[in-house]
Amino acid sequence: MILVTGATGQLGQLIIASLLERGVAADQIVAGVRSPEKAADLAAQGIVVRHFDYTQPSVLETALAGIERLVLVSSSEVGQRAVQHQNVINAAKQAGVALIAYTSILHADSSPLGLAEEHKATEQALAESGVAHVILRNGWYSENYTMGVGMALEHGAVLGSAKDGKYATASRKDYAEAAAVVVATDGHAGKVYELAGDTAFTLAEYAQYIAQAAGKPVVYQDLPAEEYTKILVQVGLPEGFAALLADSDVGASQGGLFDDSRTLSTLIGRPTTPIQDSIKAALAQ
Repeated sequence: MILVTGATGQLGQLIIASLLERGVAADQIVAGVRSPEKAADLAAQGIVVRHFDYTQPSVLETALAGIERLVLVSSSEVGQRAVQHQNVINAAKQAGVALIAYTSILHADSSPLGLAEEHKATEQALAESGVAHVILRNGWYSENYTMGVGMALEHGAVLGSAKDGKYATASRKDYAEAAAVVVATDGHAGKVYELAGDTAFTLAEYAQYIAQAAGKPVVYQDLPAEEYTKILVQVGLPEGFAALLADSDVGASQGGLFDDSRTLSTLIGRPTTPIQDSIKAALAQ
């Protein structure tokens, strides 16, 4: 039995789809969800749905009964992740889970990104747990940027604080396939995978790709992190989250979101999705 946490989330849904594509039987997959009523589509496919709440240890122990392999998709609640992940790890150990696959961040041990701190804490918790585990250090999702394609076209600009920093992004589907591989096949326990796209780009190049795909002028405007944060707040983002995004751009300018090992494409057995394809998909929507 394989349990995927956050199974109704953007990544979790894709991991389950990838497991099914790899031939894992639906009744061997457990969807761990905070709101089971939102997982009717998964249940309709024959997938087992269990209540799974990172903040409720007693719920976690029940949900993990009989589970052999667990995909721990990192919590979306920045600032609370380390405690929530520790709850899951404790419950998994208690339940006798044989393998935990955790979605961390690229080069977590040396990353300049503030977002890496809770991932480092979780990796440490896994090391201390005694439970066999594999670390999936995911780079940036292409969708982190392509979700803003419409705004870039509206204003004719991509804003950021990354200078000439390179982003080796891949699609969520690419990362989901990697998670499915490590829990559906053997030999991954104890490994740390640095996962990123095959090709990298600067935000200036990204703006150029949007312009080429849409046939409209788009340029990259580099801003000080403080100014970029203020603009993100003005367009409706919470101040803390806006600051984290700006910090991530600064981290990218220091190489924090670049990797050229091609570990991801090797793991999934195909090239990663080029950013140009993700831009075209976003424009089509």
